[in-house]
Amino acid sequence: MDGLRVVPARRHGQDRLYVCLPDGGNVAWYDREAARVNLLSDDRRDEVLQALGPFLTGPVAVGPPPVPTPAELARLTLHPDDDLAPNRPGEALLIALERDPGPAHRLRPDPRRRALAAEHATGTALDRLDGAGWRTLHSVPLPGGDRVHHLLIGPGGLFALHVLPTRRQRVHVGDPLVALGRREPRPLLRRVRADADRASYALTAEVRAVLVLVDPAHVNVTAPPRAVRVLTDRELPDLARRGGVLKPADVEALHSTARDRATWTRL
Repeated sequence: MDGLRVVPARRHGQDRLYVCLPDGGNVAWYDREAARVNLLSDDRRDEVLQALGPFLTGPVAVGPPPVPTPAELARLTLHPDDDLAPNRPGEALLIALERDPGPAHRLRPDPRRRALAAEHATGTALDRLDGAGWRTLHSVPLPGGDRVHHLLIGPGGLFALHVLPTRRQRVHVGDPLVALGRREPRPLLRRVRADADRASYALTAEVRAVLVLVDPAHVNVTAPPRAVRVLTDRELPDLARRGGVLKPADVEALHSTARDRATWTRL
């Protein structure tokens, strides 16, 4: 086999097995997720398949590398500093706490940490939808200091999620007001709608607004709010049951556009 070696590596966010010559040059790679062996030269087809034999599971497609889609080309040319995809849930809060952790001893917990815990729990739940064809971006910055807590893109459409930690309090929703326990109601739904509208403008696509209530004791909605869906964190999987709005190629194209920081600076 002319000393062909199989080398595992992770590139472009994917786990691959590369088939290499003794001098380190690649002749093929096996994309496990796509079940495809990509040949750089068909002359070594049999040798490559023999080398990969112990690693192949089930039927695989074999051929030259596929032509990159426009979304893939955009991703490959995106500067790392402008790529929002690596953002962690609550990225903006994490940075703020690193810069200013606050006093070591507080009479009351830092509300930023409660918000961070709520966004982390929500983001973790959304990231689990990736296998069902959904893509999630976290902490998408908007001009003026605002941000979309989570942007969900998938077969059921696009959703801008705003997360509200409730600390096991009763929540009363009466459009546009949201009240936690005995606190003064706030017109939070106006902001939730505004963030979704700004996302729609940036992406030139309909983005639905969602308010996520994390760990509420009870939720009372007097009437369905206008253009906002109210969910608890336990109901997040319901979003993945929607479909028939976007094709996989559309999901990837919108995700490619949304992950580019420049998309949001034009607002």
